[in-house]
Amino acid sequence: MSNVWSSEVSFENGHLHLSGISASTLASDFGTPAFFLDEADFRNRATAWGHALQNSFGENAGTVYYAAKAFICLELARWVAQCGIGLDVCTGGELAVALAAGFPPSKMELHGNNKSVAEIQTAIENGVRTIVIDSLVEIERVAMAAKGHGKRQRVLLRLTPGIEAHTHESIATAHEDVKFGFSIASGAAWDAILAARRHPEIELCGFHSHIGSQILSMDAFGIAADRLIGLLARYRDEFGQELPELDLGGGYGISYLPEDDPLQPDEVLASLYKSVEASCELRALKIPRVSIEPGRAIVGPTMFTLYEVGTTKEVVLEEEGTRNYVSVDGGMSDNIRTSLYGAEYTAVIANRVSTANLIQTRVVGKHCETGDIVIRDIKLPADIAPGDLLAVPATGAYGRSMASNYNHVPRPPVVAVNDGKARVILRRETFTDLLNLDV
Repeated sequence: MSNVWSSEVSFENGHLHLSGISASTLASDFGTPAFFLDEADFRNRATAWGHALQNSFGENAGTVYYAAKAFICLELARWVAQCGIGLDVCTGGELAVALAAGFPPSKMELHGNNKSVAEIQTAIENGVRTIVIDSLVEIERVAMAAKGHGKRQRVLLRLTPGIEAHTHESIATAHEDVKFGFSIASGAAWDAILAARRHPEIELCGFHSHIGSQILSMDAFGIAADRLIGLLARYRDEFGQELPELDLGGGYGISYLPEDDPLQPDEVLASLYKSVEASCELRALKIPRVSIEPGRAIVGPTMFTLYEVGTTKEVVLEEEGTRNYVSVDGGMSDNIRTSLYGAEYTAVIANRVSTANLIQTRVVGKHCETGDIVIRDIKLPADIAPGDLLAVPATGAYGRSMASNYNHVPRPPVVAVNDGKARVILRRETFTDLLNLDV
């Protein structure tokens, strides 16, 4: 099960430790539920993606943009900057966090399928390097804002390459019937190119695609790259110049279950380079500067959620014997992914050894919702009891980021642990925080 935990997690006599600190101590000092973030592991993963891009693409290496949507806060944004990679933001809120953290706008890009005039204005005013345009309306908005600031704004066009990525439909983003991007097949992409070229305030630098999330094979990425490069060739043939950049997005999967076998950064980038090189050679194009956007692949494995068991209940099933329902003190308010699109996780008792038989179990939350499920099916020890600590790995991506206050439950803290020391980087919400919004 070691592949689902971050590098500084260890187990001693059944007790989970992070950077030498036991789960029991973490729970006592910071309460539960809480997210615990392995800082060293995060930094190592961010740096590894940067090195892999450089090693594979050399002088054609663009930027590794950490996707802030996976998880962002002030301290994490500072780590990203210190690791020497870029930052991808997709709302005014994410942009505000980045700017407040002092992240250099020259290493940022702005995404989103419905950027407001205010968000675009803020990005251009602060010197955000690249805006990824998602609609004809945005072309006009970016041109107007750039003209108002006396600037020429670098942009990429987000394209839909028409690929059915092997993932859940809620996180597949490159087939035709989605809200993102301009379709290559329908001709919308070419219409967007022509529209962008009509504005001297817009510097069209290339194309972007993102085919989905939690993808464990490189096949679809190669197909997407080839289709985008085909359009680069058409652009060259039509206008006599080559666009210099290609952003192939993110979506690289991680281990949620022991049997998962995700690709490593060097494997991903070596495969991408091979695909890009072959496609460019076929069309007599120079290899463009290639950027990528890993988010989950960097932060996902670096964090686990620690819960306290509140109640257990044995339920008799009609045909399958019994199932033990284990209720924890969090749930869908800190991890909506299971309810939203059937995400799967594993878990361990983190505070003791158990030699009891493993039995069919469902880990559920405390919310008034039947769908409030953390882990739908898992074998856990039969003697799990109130007061036990349950640790769920690989919750760094989209756990705290998608957290809510359903049932007026305050959101958990994020605690960074490094070199035997733990500190809060995002504090736990309180009832006072919730009440402060009432007028």
